[in-house]
Amino acid sequence: MVAEQSFVRIIDAFVDALDLKQFNFTYFALNKEGRPPFHPSALLKLYLYGYKNGIRSCRKLEHACHTNIEIMWLINEQKPHFKTIANFRKDNTQAFRNVFRHFVYILKEWKLIEGKTIAIDSFKIRAQNSLKNNFNQRKITRHLKYIDDKIAEYETALDKEPPSDEVKILNDKINYNNQKKANYQQVEQQLKQSGDGQISTTDPDAKAVIFQRNSVKVGYNIQAASDAKHKLLIACDTGDVNDTKALSVMVDVVAKNIATKNFDVIADKGYHSGREIKYCEEKQIDTYISPKESSSTKKNPQYAMSAFSYNQTNDTYTCPQNQTLTTNGRWYNKNLSNGRKSYQVKHYKTKACSDCPVKNQCTKSVRGRYIERTEFQEYIESNNNRVNKNPDYYRTRQQIIEHQFGTLKRHWHFDYCLLKGKQKVLAEVAIIFSIYNLKRITSILGFKETMAKIKAIFHQIHQILKTTTIINHHIVINN
Repeated sequence: MVAEQSFVRIIDAFVDALDLKQFNFTYFALNKEGRPPFHPSALLKLYLYGYKNGIRSCRKLEHACHTNIEIMWLINEQKPHFKTIANFRKDNTQAFRNVFRHFVYILKEWKLIEGKTIAIDSFKIRAQNSLKNNFNQRKITRHLKYIDDKIAEYETALDKEPPSDEVKILNDKINYNNQKKANYQQVEQQLKQSGDGQISTTDPDAKAVIFQRNSVKVGYNIQAASDAKHKLLIACDTGDVNDTKALSVMVDVVAKNIATKNFDVIADKGYHSGREIKYCEEKQIDTYISPKESSSTKKNPQYAMSAFSYNQTNDTYTCPQNQTLTTNGRWYNKNLSNGRKSYQVKHYKTKACSDCPVKNQCTKSVRGRYIERTEFQEYIESNNNRVNKNPDYYRTRQQIIEHQFGTLKRHWHFDYCLLKGKQKVLAEVAIIFSIYNLKRITSILGFKETMAKIKAIFHQIHQILKTTTIINHHIVINN
């Protein structure tokens, strides 16, 4: 009843080829009474199959164990309770990530991952936290003002000495609003302590992020890295609401997963940050990140910053009118809001602006035009030069990384997470990334070759375990 080349057979062989003990999966303890615990391999197979087919809810997975022929075959007609299924996913978050990392290592051993060109991008998924339970200072202030106005309204009504039955109602409303006010003040205190610009009360790690068509929802910005050779996913992470500070983190995760230090990174302009580019260059990693144009460049490209040539020897700029902009050599600290890191800049000016015939085209400032050069400018220019010299190489980014997101979100319905907290959400990402890679290599190698390679791993592990058992046996006899 299960086709000879059904993908479910690949899942079965893949999990059987894993030594689950090394990943620290939780083995459910057997109580004094009750049935024996389910083996982690059965539940791991169940989740891999479920995420591949858009069945992620523990209750739906429980139902599938009773009705789905392939699942019955896959887990030997076992029928775990939905709570057992849910706890397995909740209690083994790190183990799922370890399986994904191990699978990436196997793919590198099979030479399906080259590790020379890595594309990094992100996609957003909704969290288990509604937008009304996400707060920033502006929203809290608005709520507090509304509550204060209502309390003042009720107190004014009390001053008019209403009937005794209305007095009790008004006092109850005042007490109720005072309690709401105290709750919002507590959330405001938590917001200040967090040092972030927002806070979510249901899932503290979730953030309000911008989805398609500028709609704001509470969710996670999932970072993903893909190898250029066969477009296999090799790393994942999640952090801030945008990609500005994600590059250095992802580079370290990629280097750890594929055990490679030198590689090229391709990313879109959302990752264009001088601090992050500097970090990569210090790691001897070449970046190809789309240059980020300033708003002034779009409005008046003739007098954009790129039109001002920099003289590194003299530390000066020359404007399009052939005037020299100089600096006093002092570094100024530029502080940023919302927890963003500050950086240092130099200012370059010229007195020639006062008599310049094109001043109104160059700047609207009364004091004249000045150039702000950051401490990371040389790294930014180095990256921009690489992109401009190799435009075709940069354009491969979309082919390497973006099509996976369509498969995960549109076909496999991975556009929301079921768990709360960063680590648990990353466990879900690890599950679906693992099954994507497994499906992908089956398409690349074919069913028979994929099965043969997986079985070779199984026999290799079996031989190691057998040898270890024999050695331990001889040690016991000798003792």
